[in-house]
Amino acid sequence: MELKPIRQSFSVQYEYQLFFTQGLFQIGNSILLDVLKSYKKEAPIKLLFIIDNGVSEAHPELVNQIRRYCDLNSNHLIHTQSILVDGGEQVKNKTECVEQVLKGINEYAICRHSFVVVIGGGAVIDMVGYAAAIAHRGVKLIRIPTTVLSQNDAAVGVKNSINAFGKKNFLGTFATPFAIINDSDFLKTLEQRDWISGIAEAIKVALIKDKEFFAYIAENASALKARKMDAMQYVIYKCAEMHMQHISQGGDPFESGSSRPLDFGHWAAHKLEHMTNYELRHGEAVAKGIALDITYAQLIGLISQEELQHILDVLLAIGFDITLPIQEEEIDALLKGIEEFREHLGGQLTITLISGIGKKHDVHEISLEIMKQAIEKLKAYAILK
Repeated sequence: MELKPIRQSFSVQYEYQLFFTQGLFQIGNSILLDVLKSYKKEAPIKLLFIIDNGVSEAHPELVNQIRRYCDLNSNHLIHTQSILVDGGEQVKNKTECVEQVLKGINEYAICRHSFVVVIGGGAVIDMVGYAAAIAHRGVKLIRIPTTVLSQNDAAVGVKNSINAFGKKNFLGTFATPFAIINDSDFLKTLEQRDWISGIAEAIKVALIKDKEFFAYIAENASALKARKMDAMQYVIYKCAEMHMQHISQGGDPFESGSSRPLDFGHWAAHKLEHMTNYELRHGEAVAKGIALDITYAQLIGLISQEELQHILDVLLAIGFDITLPIQEEEIDALLKGIEEFREHLGGQLTITLISGIGKKHDVHEISLEIMKQAIEKLKAYAILK
């Protein structure tokens, strides 16, 4: 008796929303309540809050505001606990941080009809998202990002991850959040380097997708550096919109292929973060990675010297340091990041470059000798500036 293969296929509709507000936990602000009520659960919904310790220190009333907000809306919300976790990239390097979140989910009986609400920067959101995705095979998550980088990039995607084996994002999941809520009040207390850092992701997406958006960033470089909120809010909104459009319309939301244009500049960024023991902010490393890759693109004839100069000048005008924090003997170690990037993607090496501002260009080979020339050229440019 011959048994034929059994084949089935199914599709799942994913939907999530990004909201913008100010003073999320102020009395009278109904956005969080409205988001949770949209789940259409008759009984009150249990919430477990995971909060970046740095955010809590910068906003000392936050924990009390959250509890008060939930108490005033107790017909719909149940505040189980607010757990503080370390912030910064190091939170993704320690498995005990994931275990801390999983322990909270277990102790407070957070089920698949409850919500984890994470408040913090991109690294905390990545880590908590990973924990939420593996608990009960996935509990619902609301992200409340508190940095420029997390509001315009890290929190608006569908990826969650932690670092392992010395590699960035080695462990992770694809899991859509229930919603993301951007509160501009959190940006006001950022250090200058964190304010600037997130602009790198906007520059990235503008360079590969939208010449006019890059022109806006260039024209407003001084305003962005000077912390003008209107300019920053537009950059965050536009960057997040383009990121979400790429996920929904790009044809590969869970990255089964080899091309990942949103990782433009990231092969070097990920390696530089690791080589500096994550003293570099992610956005700072991305800015350096973009600067290196566009220099390489100029050397192989994809962009002109004028285009290269313009982009580097914009990076500097915003306040980025584009020097590479490595010694001569560390260049080969940096270049190993290219192969590690291929391993992370799997399959054929695909590095996104640009063939003009707003024009992405994928290549499948990188000349290590020309990349070394790009490192030297970028070093010389940085010295001149």
